[in-house]
Order: sequence, then structure tokens, then C-alpha cells
Amino acid sequence: MAATTTPAFSIPASAQAAPATSLPLNRRRQITPQAGRVLEILAHSIEYLTDEFVHQGPVLFAKNEQLQAVQLLMALNRQVYFECPLVPTFAERCRALFGLQA
Repeated sequence: MAATTTPAFSIPASAQAAPATSLPLNRRRQITPQAGRVLEILAHSIEYLTDEFVHQGPVLFAKNEQLQAVQLLMALNRQVYFECPLVPTFAERCRALFGLQA
């Protein structure tokens, strides 16, 4: 299996999108500087490829390598983002402070 490596992450090339049903709504994530840099690089790569794709004006079809590359980069972007821990809510911090169970 091919993998993309960064200073702190090893991401399989066959990264899949996270299912939408398991995503908490309106929750922030604690993004480390390393993860932030990876997300920034991926975002620039996605933007570059999509700009090139639009300017070339190719015919859309499922086997287009540029589209597949964009989809792969987007999946990697989501994977890095969802690996970042959730920031506890105010209620969760209060319960932890007072030792209360949820």
C-alpha cells in the first residue's frame, strides 16, 4: 500500500472519507501546528489542481487522473482533520473539573 508521509503523519494513499453520520456538529478540533501545516499544504494542492483542471477545460469522465488526484487529496485532508481531537465543550470541561459523570 502506498502512503504519503509528513513529519507527524503517515496517510495511506487509499484514504476514505469519514461517514457523515458519525460527525459531531458544531464541534471544534484542536489542530496541532504540524496538522495545520499538512492541512495548509493539502488545501493549496487541491486548489492548484482544481484551477488547472478548470483552465484546461477537459471533458468530465470518471477515469480522469486529475479528478482522481483531487479526490485523493480531499480524502487525505479530511483524514488529517478528523484525526485531530475534539475540543471539549464548556459543559464537558465543567463536569471534568467537578468530577461529575455524564
